[in-house]
Amino acid sequence: MPKFVIECPTCGKFAEARTGFFARKKIDCACGYTINVRTDKLAGRECPHCGNMVVFDQSRGEQAKCPVCGEPINTQAEQTKMEEFSCAQCGVRLRTSKAAETYVCPVCDFENDVRERLMSEKIKHNGLASVIKYEGDNETLVWKHPIEDFNMGSQLIVHESQEAIFFRDGQALDLFGPGRYTLETQQLPILEKLYSLPTDTEGTFHSEVYFINKAVQMAVKWGTPDKIRFIDPLTMTPLEIGASGELNLAVKDSRKLIVKLVGTTSGIAWGDQAGFTKSVQNAFRPLIANTVKANLPAVIKEKQIDLLEIDERVNEISGVLLEKLLPGFEEYGLTIPQFYVTHVVLPEDDPNFKRIRELHTVMLQSRVYQAEAAVKTVQAQSEATYRTAQEESKAAIAAAQRKAELERQTTQTEVARREAERKLIEAQAEAQAQRMAGLTEAEIMRAKGYDQKDVLQSEVQKAYAAGLGQMGSNGGGGALGDIAGLGVALGAMGGVIGMTREAVAPMFGQTEPPAAAAPAAAVPAADSWDCPCGQKGITGKFCPECGSPRPAPAETWDCSCGVKGLTGKFCPECGAKRPEKPAAWDCACGAKGLTGKFCPECGKKKGD
Repeated sequence: MPKFVIECPTCGKFAEARTGFFARKKIDCACGYTINVRTDKLAGRECPHCGNMVVFDQSRGEQAKCPVCGEPINTQAEQTKMEEFSCAQCGVRLRTSKAAETYVCPVCDFENDVRERLMSEKIKHNGLASVIKYEGDNETLVWKHPIEDFNMGSQLIVHESQEAIFFRDGQALDLFGPGRYTLETQQLPILEKLYSLPTDTEGTFHSEVYFINKAVQMAVKWGTPDKIRFIDPLTMTPLEIGASGELNLAVKDSRKLIVKLVGTTSGIAWGDQAGFTKSVQNAFRPLIANTVKANLPAVIKEKQIDLLEIDERVNEISGVLLEKLLPGFEEYGLTIPQFYVTHVVLPEDDPNFKRIRELHTVMLQSRVYQAEAAVKTVQAQSEATYRTAQEESKAAIAAAQRKAELERQTTQTEVARREAERKLIEAQAEAQAQRMAGLTEAEIMRAKGYDQKDVLQSEVQKAYAAGLGQMGSNGGGGALGDIAGLGVALGAMGGVIGMTREAVAPMFGQTEPPAAAAPAAAVPAADSWDCPCGQKGITGKFCPECGSPRPAPAETWDCSCGVKGLTGKFCPECGAKRPEKPAAWDCACGAKGLTGKFCPECGKKKGD
């Protein structure tokens, strides 16, 4: 029965078929289509040479030609040489070109490495392996190499995210990480120690080689097979819930995994995969379900989790469940990098749960009312704080104004005091100079034979002359101005005469001045004033004797008839009475004796 390759009309994959009376008439493709060898041997394809869509007989193999251009059209038959091997996944016999790199099995849809499969067939035929390499897929967790006899000097190839372990007599020995290794005695220290291995490259040794997939298996689904009964910790109500999610798995300890989980089998897959009797998901599904079932209610109770808010706490729940699951997986050499609770099934139709939902609504409304009350309280506190701050600011401004005014008044008083001291010193210096001048002149007159009377008479004449000089200098002042100037001169003359008398008395041997007729009273100046110390007729701002400042003039007022600068209680022209002073008042800020309508410190109006 001649062989030929037939193409599935549905998926385009190739399968082996035979001609003859006893040959199979139907072949099941991996896509689910049943290939009818009698009818489906006629295939339609675009000719790679002329580009026309043509129909040709696949059973003719390499003899199949394009009916248009006559060139070979069966791509499988175009290959110069065909090879036969077994699928690494399902074991079905396949036939393809030796030049092909990969070939997808039409039965199990496994992508076979052609060169590797041909080498494996050769190894099986010869009984020895020269290249040891992983031949599974990413869905396989542990894969056992089918050959157990190896040449010394064989090549061991371990891909990334893989490990290879040599077994002998059921004992895990040497372990190899990613890389390419030439198997020699120095590369197998444990095997060499335990067993007598050949040292030549032609020698062989017996061992089992397991390849372990170290890649993380993502999105492994889990779920509780039935509802979990528990008591809600917040309402003490019996409820039933369920949970599901995903987890990621990875190999942590390859030796422990093979010894405790794989055993003597040909390997194990992550999930339900053809060709393997075991899967990790099936093996650990009861462990996951029991752990979640036992610990989920405990987590909800311990954390006081509200079921209506459980979606907000799934990360917290996932972390606790992961801690509970890890010891069970690590016992078999596995670990869980991530564990997720993605869904919690709540008893929506349970009357107890409906009552919990209603209670939760009432509690939520109460929280809203409390929040609104808290907001109003904060607003009131803010307004009160603002008013207090505003009042404090006004008080601070008023205090600063008072301080500035006090400093200003203090400065003016200090300036006035210093001015008075200066003038007093000037007056004393002038009086001392006049006294010294009088002494000098008296000394001269005494030397000339004059007595004390002559000296005093001379002082009187000088003073009178000074007064007359001032009268003449008043120009437009008139008689009143002359009289005032004379009064000032005579007043000054009295002081000079007094000092002169005291000064010249010792020169003439007199302890007391001789009695003399009292001089005529001097006419005081119009703007002169009398000091409390006894000095009279003072025209300056300070007393020349004691330095006291001139008293402030009497408070004056202006009458409505036009007369100004009045000091009496009644107007001398119309007889109108002097207006009463407004009553003084005290402000709340502390200012006292105020007469205006507004406080100068804080600006508050009188009466507010």
